[in-house]
Amino acid sequence: MAVDNPIPVTVFTGFLGSGKTTTILSLLKRLPAEYKLCLLKNEFGDTAVDSELAREGNLGVQEMINGCMCCVLVGQMKLALMELKEKYNPDRIIVETSGSAFPAPIAWQIREMEGDGFALDSIATVVDCINFTGYEDTSYTAKMQAQYTDVILLNKHELVSERELDTVIDHINELNTDTPKIKCEGTLGVSPDVLFGLDTKLFQISMDKTQQPEELMFTSVPGGAPAAHHADGKHQENEVDLIQVFETLDTASPLRFDQFEAFLKTLPKEDIYRLKGFVRLQEGEEQRLYIVNHSFGRYTFTPVNAAETLEKASQYVLKITVMGQDLRMYVDKVRAGLLLDESSNIKFTPAHRH
Repeated sequence: MAVDNPIPVTVFTGFLGSGKTTTILSLLKRLPAEYKLCLLKNEFGDTAVDSELAREGNLGVQEMINGCMCCVLVGQMKLALMELKEKYNPDRIIVETSGSAFPAPIAWQIREMEGDGFALDSIATVVDCINFTGYEDTSYTAKMQAQYTDVILLNKHELVSERELDTVIDHINELNTDTPKIKCEGTLGVSPDVLFGLDTKLFQISMDKTQQPEELMFTSVPGGAPAAHHADGKHQENEVDLIQVFETLDTASPLRFDQFEAFLKTLPKEDIYRLKGFVRLQEGEEQRLYIVNHSFGRYTFTPVNAAETLEKASQYVLKITVMGQDLRMYVDKVRAGLLLDESSNIKFTPAHRH
């Protein structure tokens, strides 16, 4: 039985050398200073090197070297997650798998811990754009990681030509056409806004495990380490385009629920990764304030009930942020979809990329 306010768990997979650790460390620096994050790390290689990388990101490391998280350490992973919860009470846990790990056994283990206060939020796969077309031909693991994921992170894309990148994307699309592909922007990595809060539907516990892919049949070479971290939020660089809309009761009228929902359905997940914020909607003779969370084509509405929030947002009609790529072309479409005129308060902010 699931519990209220579970700790969300984000799983990072990716073949050996894809850049998972670097991507995660870049991600950590983008979080608010008060955001408590724990990292459960299971990786091949020199643990001293991993520790130094973690220290560079102000991340403490605890070593645990006895096997691969997707097979030998599946049971021990539960104990490690429980220990992190009891010791740090984190806002989120990131699980970094080894380069040989399959996502399914890890995902199932987390799903089975819903009663212990954990929720599988998303699975992200880091792809090495330099080498993927080489190892994906010989590695069953790499193919499985690219197939069973919510987001594919294109790492090191700036080190290949446009033609080579197109080839990588073509190869990935042969394995997984529908999953969003997002570029990691150098030292900026990727924004937590496009990774957190996805509420993945992959590997639901109700599925018949006897008919799942044959990940469970494989074993791997030992190696792993868990760690805990209180994130440093000094760097808040933006690597996605933003469209921000802010309208009050003095400047705009609330949309009907069906009008706003129709607008959300027009947003292409290829370019628009997230939309979130406050929206006041007309429901018959009454108006109600919601928190809207749109992610890669899926969306939820959460009614606002907290008195403090209702007071703070008492004049809001729209206060939303749209995140994605090539969004300049969508400014007018957003304005029209929200039934706003030319005087509306819409701000476009292009991505800041190095």
